[in-house]
Amino acid sequence: MTESAIKQQHPSIQLLIFVGIIAGIIGAGYIIGAGVVIAVFGVNTLVEIAQLNLNDPHAAEGLWIMQIVSTTIPIFAAAFIFAKYVVKDTGGYLRTSFKFPWFLMVIIFCVMLMSAPLIEGLANINQKLQLPDFLSGLQKWMRDTEDQAQKLTTILLQMKSAGSMIFKLLVVGLFTAVVEEFMFRGCIQTILLKWTKSPHAAVWIAATLFSAFHLEFFGFLPRLMLGVLFGYFVLWSGSIWTSVWAHFINNGTAVIVSYLYQNKMISINPDDTHVFNLPVYLFSLIIILFLLYLCRNMAMGKLKMPFK
Repeated sequence: MTESAIKQQHPSIQLLIFVGIIAGIIGAGYIIGAGVVIAVFGVNTLVEIAQLNLNDPHAAEGLWIMQIVSTTIPIFAAAFIFAKYVVKDTGGYLRTSFKFPWFLMVIIFCVMLMSAPLIEGLANINQKLQLPDFLSGLQKWMRDTEDQAQKLTTILLQMKSAGSMIFKLLVVGLFTAVVEEFMFRGCIQTILLKWTKSPHAAVWIAATLFSAFHLEFFGFLPRLMLGVLFGYFVLWSGSIWTSVWAHFINNGTAVIVSYLYQNKMISINPDDTHVFNLPVYLFSLIIILFLLYLCRNMAMGKLKMPFK
């Protein structure tokens, strides 16, 4: 298919092409990752990883290989290949421009810092949601999937040294932020914007897909909110790096707090969802709305940048 033919295709077709590329590359990545694990640790380790057996001495190393080779690299490759070689518009789809006020990154940092209470409140609401009785089987599957995801996260975020923490800060914090933002706020949000002609619809639909992609249904609402924040950062600034920065702050904070808790440097459990209370949730919401107002106006040139 020629370049002009691709660009003339309806965005729904572009989305199908992109999903097909992702599925194909992730499938190939899984086969390669499994082969590497078998070659390095043996087939038994691969079986134990599939069962999320924490007792296997090589479970963590094998999981990291599978995570990087079958997910992280393929998602980045899919977004890059689609933008550069399929639609041949890397800048238009991945939005890699650095042309935005630098102080925007400071505001975004404050937004992410103040979002912690609101994310906790949404998580608590999400945990209480119950499906009707006739969907009890679906709810059990959702809960089992959530427990598996939590178990996977526990294995991946085991950190006994500062070096291990830095490695995971780079992979979980930075690399994951880059690849997921290229995929969702880059390719998918741009395709949806062309399809719906509505910036708000594109942001919210992309955020919904982003949250669903993680298969953590009882954490759907807080991740949806994060996806919406990331989406508006890109929409207002025109740059993917604003959402990568926000995503990195969110993931990186989780890594650092987990490291500090595991090594008994802090007493706050990162899995505790009852750190804040209702007044703090409301205060968090008000401050975030104010900061988003500043963010939008600065990104759109309606607010002068301080210290210029």
